[in-house]
Amino acid sequence: MSRCRFADGFDIHMLIEMVPKRKRAYVIVLFAVVIVCWLKILLWNLPLPILNNQRYYRGASMKVVVTVFYESLCPDSKYFLTKQLLPTFKVAESIMEVQLAPYGKARQNELNGKISFNCQHGPTECQANIYHACATKIIEDPLLRLQVITCMIRDNRVPQDAMHKCAKQHNIDDTLIQKCFDSNQGLDLLKLNGEATHALRPPVTFIPTITIDGSQGRQASILKDLFSEVCKAVSDVAEAENICQNKTSYSLNI
Repeated sequence: MSRCRFADGFDIHMLIEMVPKRKRAYVIVLFAVVIVCWLKILLWNLPLPILNNQRYYRGASMKVVVTVFYESLCPDSKYFLTKQLLPTFKVAESIMEVQLAPYGKARQNELNGKISFNCQHGPTECQANIYHACATKIIEDPLLRLQVITCMIRDNRVPQDAMHKCAKQHNIDDTLIQKCFDSNQGLDLLKLNGEATHALRPPVTFIPTITIDGSQGRQASILKDLFSEVCKAVSDVAEAENICQNKTSYSLNI
């Protein structure tokens, strides 16, 4: 049978056998206490992991994920997309990924298997939200997708016209977007956006709500200076230095 030995070769079992039987139990307990204390001292001096609920821990090559929960007729959403999101993405596309969830404070209804929505700014906003959801799904290029969405949100009073105009302006075939809107696909996409919005914790109180890597974090700072918040979250140091040090020139280009 294998036996544990001290560094100098002394057999621990021999030590125990040298003690009278009645006292062996006390020796064993004392030895266990010494071991536990030693382990506590060892673990106490180990560095503790830093827990931060405002960011995910990602590999060096992974991008910062910015998710925007917004409404197509919301003035604050319009301002954020046009003045913060698109300008930031143009500069920092290599270190960030944008996900869009047009829905906001809408409410879903289901009657006899049919889904409908009540939107905060009325039926027109529901239509525009669906067009936004469809365009987000159909357009694969990230920058082009964001450019079309930003174009649409600038003037969504007639959602269909806005979609056609912005698609044409950016050389996008709008056939699939319109087909998505006309079918159940558009409603299904809006439903998914609603589920994602309602799953946010803490719950949405302001639109737009932005998450960086799944966390709402410093919301006021994100809404005011998205570029800086993305730079704080990025883990690719070399790439971040190349982009984030140019904040002055970025600010001038908004």
